[in-house]
Amino acid sequence: MKIKTKAMPYEQVMALPRPEHRDPVRPNLFLRTLVRAAAAGDLKDADFSFTTERMEELGEGPYLILMNHSSFIDLEIVSRVMYPKPYCIVCTSDGFVGKEWLMRQIGCIPTNKFATDLSLVSDMAAAFEKNCSVLLYPEASYSFDGTATPLPRGMGVMLKRLKVPVVGIFTCGAFSRDPLYNCLQKRKVKVSAVVRGLLTAEEIKAHTNAELDAMLDELFTFDGFRWQQENGVVIDEEFRADGLERILYKCPHCGAEGETEGKGTKLVCHACGRGYELDTHGFLRALEGQPAFTHVPDWYAWERSEVRKELEEGSYLLDTPVEIGMLVDFKAIYMVGEGRLRHDSGGFTLDGCDGKLHFERPAAQNYSLYADYYWYELGDIICIGDRETQYYCFPKGKVPVAKARLATEERFKMLRAQKKRPNLKKE
Repeated sequence: MKIKTKAMPYEQVMALPRPEHRDPVRPNLFLRTLVRAAAAGDLKDADFSFTTERMEELGEGPYLILMNHSSFIDLEIVSRVMYPKPYCIVCTSDGFVGKEWLMRQIGCIPTNKFATDLSLVSDMAAAFEKNCSVLLYPEASYSFDGTATPLPRGMGVMLKRLKVPVVGIFTCGAFSRDPLYNCLQKRKVKVSAVVRGLLTAEEIKAHTNAELDAMLDELFTFDGFRWQQENGVVIDEEFRADGLERILYKCPHCGAEGETEGKGTKLVCHACGRGYELDTHGFLRALEGQPAFTHVPDWYAWERSEVRKELEEGSYLLDTPVEIGMLVDFKAIYMVGEGRLRHDSGGFTLDGCDGKLHFERPAAQNYSLYADYYWYELGDIICIGDRETQYYCFPKGKVPVAKARLATEERFKMLRAQKKRPNLKKE
């Protein structure tokens, strides 16, 4: 899948009119059927099946549908399991580029990831008033390593405000079939889902906001690699380790970053020569000596702890030249030239376009980061911005965008912990 891009000077992009807000559209039965038909081939290839639990207790809807996010097949799954009920989809604004009319007609609601959007809950409420369910991926981004990404705080507040039953759709095999790091190469893996009635409107009233947040945190806990191993799922494609360095960017043996390379079935560090094979059951096997890790998410968790140490020591820094794309409307991603992206414990700073562009995003405003691999087949990105403008930064050279995401998440946790810590007064 590609996206329309257009080269344009920064000043002209900033002068473009911003799109007017529009209420969500309730997709008609014909379009719902068309979307379902378009998804049929992919779901057949994945031998898709699903089961339902407790749905009768939630009534006929509309519902708030919460789903874990692993790959594009997630959208296709919903078109099958919810049919023929109408639903809107909260999706990233860049998905509207070049196809706004179609996206609105099939019920999509645009929002900028990890940016405060006060109109989003109102748009969701408007969809419910039209007797239309709403699909929301609370993680907001694909999982990098097959485990859950942080959920935003305040989900409980939103559930109480919306006052509709909540359905959960939880998939198995979606990550294993098409992990984001693997360059859009699909594997032969069966995909299944459980469609579960999570909360009635009365149950939402009976729980506190904190209890609802904790409940969702527990529900959105999973491990795609562990699922593969425990279920004996064989993935024998010879490209299964392609791009694995996007997750496992730091060598646990020599500490070098950006020197690992995943190709074929192996991951090798070019700094020290140590290597691993990703076997057919999803385990890491050392090519020589003792393995530092045998489980991909364990390696990724170690990288998270290493980033945390850098933040605590004050040594964390990303400072890299980038190509900059901007999203200000739904007509194109406007390529405005070169710049420099800096990320430290204070947050992000982007400068570019011969000094005309300057944007800052404080660390306290981002609980996670819109980072992506091979974004629309253009390259790896780090995206920052606000409700009005999104900046898509394409780093030059060996820059692990996963590290920036980890640093963003860990710094937010640190700031949140500091905020909660009581002030101790000296007596």
